[in-house]
Amino acid sequence: MIERCCAFTGHRPKKFPWGYDETDARCVTLKRMLSKQIATLVGAGYTAFLSGMAEGSDTWAALAVFALKKENPALKLHCVLPCEGQADQWSASARELYYSILKQADSIVYVNRKYNKECMLKRNRYLVEHSAYLLAVYNGEWRGGTAMTVRYARKLGRKITILNPATPERLERQYTSDTE
Repeated sequence: MIERCCAFTGHRPKKFPWGYDETDARCVTLKRMLSKQIATLVGAGYTAFLSGMAEGSDTWAALAVFALKKENPALKLHCVLPCEGQADQWSASARELYYSILKQADSIVYVNRKYNKECMLKRNRYLVEHSAYLLAVYNGEWRGGTAMTVRYARKLGRKITILNPATPERLERQYTSDTE
């Protein structure tokens, strides 16, 4: 599965300049570019996708996979969760979206059943270790889960595409040394 598998990582809405306002033109553009990149990966032969199911980038990517799956039923979405109850503190609408995605997912993996201080890191490492490609919505900051996930993917030599939420039309691509 790993050769044709792409994992998603990205910031939660509070890290975006528009916050939770998904009608903001910048958010609409970012979601469109995220969908376009996933479609490009499908065109390159990627059929399995891993989402950590955090609010924002992870759920938008999952929805993009579902949209593409309507035309290509071979696509699979696997939700990799840090623990049960990940969405317990989220808003009602965010929880509704979360559970609707989980219902449609091809599989759900829990890296821990109960929350602990390591479960998010374990989830992020699982995403990278079980995929050949990382599609990241990442603003370049040094701290945080997305930053650590991107660094870990680089360390393992994964292919990476980064969409910067400030300039989603411009892509930063990194490839392992044995490709392109």
